[in-house]
Order: sequence, then C-alpha cells, then structure tokens
Amino acid sequence: MAACINDSRNQNATDPFPPYTHRYQINNSLWRLINILRPNPSNLVPWNSVDPQQDQKISNPLKHIPQDWDEDSVWLKICEEAKSDSEQEPILSKYYYSSILVHNSLESALATHLAAKLSSSNLTSDTLFEVFFSVLKEDCEIRSAIREDLKAAKERDPACFSYVHCFLHFKGFLACQAHRMAHKLWSQGRTISAFLIQNRVSEVFAVDIHPGAKIGSGILIDHGTGIVIGETAVIGNNVSILHNVTLGSKGKTKGDRHPKIGDGVLIGAGAQVLGNVKIGEGAKIGAGSVVLKEVPLKATVVGNPARLVGGNK
Repeated sequence: MAACINDSRNQNATDPFPPYTHRYQINNSLWRLINILRPNPSNLVPWNSVDPQQDQKISNPLKHIPQDWDEDSVWLKICEEAKSDSEQEPILSKYYYSSILVHNSLESALATHLAAKLSSSNLTSDTLFEVFFSVLKEDCEIRSAIREDLKAAKERDPACFSYVHCFLHFKGFLACQAHRMAHKLWSQGRTISAFLIQNRVSEVFAVDIHPGAKIGSGILIDHGTGIVIGETAVIGNNVSILHNVTLGSKGKTKGDRHPKIGDGVLIGAGAQVLGNVKIGEGAKIGAGSVVLKEVPLKATVVGNPARLVGGNK
C-alpha cells in the first residue's frame, strides 16, 4: 500500500501537469469521433425511394431527411466546410463540433442553433429546441425551403463564401428560418408561441416579420437589420431583400393591407413598399424608394414616390 502511495506521489512530483502534446492527442480523438459521426453518402436514403406506407411506420422521420440527393449534398457540404474551418482555426473546433459536426441532420443543427440564439433567462434553449424540431419533422416544405435559402445566399450574396458561414452567422437567414417555424405555428392556431418567436427574433436579430406573413423559398435577406414585414404580406420565390426594408400598410386597420411580392424581385436597402400593391415578377426596387402603386413585370422603379425608369416609362 505504501509503495503504491509513494509511486503515485513520485509521479505527481515529477509530472504535475499533463504534457502539452496531450492536447493534440485529444484533438486527434475528437477528429476520429467527428469522422465517425459525419454523414456517409452511401447510407443516405433518397426521398423518392421511400415507400409511403412504410414511411408511416417509421418512428423517426428525420432518418429520411432531406428529401433528395441534391438537398442531401447541402448538409454534406456544410459538414465538410465545418471540418475545414476547424482545421484552419483549431481554437474553434469545439464550436464547430457542437454546432454542426455532432448532429446527424441539418434540421437538428438548425433547431439547436436557433434555440441557443433565441433563448433567454425565462425561455430555455431546450424548450425552443422541442418547438423548432417538432415543426421541422412535420413540414417537408420548410425543410426544402431551408436548403433553397442557403443556396440563394451562396449564389447571390458575394459576401457569402460558404454554406456553413451563412448557416451559423447570417442573421437574415436565421431570422427567415425562425419565421418559417413561427408561421407554421400561426397556421395551426398556436398564435401565442408564434408571437413569442417573432418577439425573440425581433429582439435578437432586429428583423420583425409577422408570423402571418407568407414567404416562399430561395429567399435572400441580406444583412437583415431593420426589416419589417406585415401580417398579410406575401413574398414569392427567389426574392432578395436588403436591410431596412418595410413591407407595410398605409394605415388600414384590418383586412388584406400589405404588399404582394412576385418571384425574383429585388428590393434595395431602405425601400418602403406600402399597401396592398403587387410587385411584378423580376421587378427591381431601388434603394430608398417609396412604392405606393403596382410595379409591372420586370420593371425598375426608384425615388419617392417611386417612378418607372429606363424603357419602362
């Protein structure tokens, strides 16, 4: 017994602190675990190959998320980029691991990330995670729209150099995804939860989107700060919206009172689109413009009040 005690003391006396090289051993173990947990393309199941009758019996629907190979590739790319970033900045390896690499799906990572961002002292991240994750499990359209939004940022925003950069740090993207889940709750009659999410998004991201607003896919909300979108607004697919944009009303207290934005529209920074007006597909609204009337298909408008420019006069 004494010999064991003496040996222990001798070891501690000669080596009171673990060698610095042990950190690299820990990192190597971490990367081995990451490689085990990373998605394997050979194990992914295309949505089209799932038998609907069999799918009803599956207890965990996230095993079949995302819906097709093209969407699968977005999550795989995010994981690859997260590992690459961690190798370039080892000090951030724990952050990337907990935010991305420990998860087996984009949905799990997004629900966790949003819950952490929007939680407060009285609203725990666990509670928000349960809400977000349950919505994502139920709605395949939201799952598809998330990936289309990521692609939109990567393709249309010159400042977006990777999917994982957008996923983790673009508050316009995060605010849009939180709104998608709030809108789902709103459509289910769960207005209290929907308004709670709207309020937290407004406080944290400075983006105020009423949960009743309908938003398509492939949306780019660039910068995000100061955006306000009203209850009866409708936004089509592949729309780009810059900061400080308002899609508001003209003061009408009830009814359909907010703009209807067509597919492929670009709304410049600080633009105000007011009232139940239609903005045609492919139209462009210049920065700082105040739009009070309908904008034709593929037209460009600028000014206050907005007027047609170019060949559209």
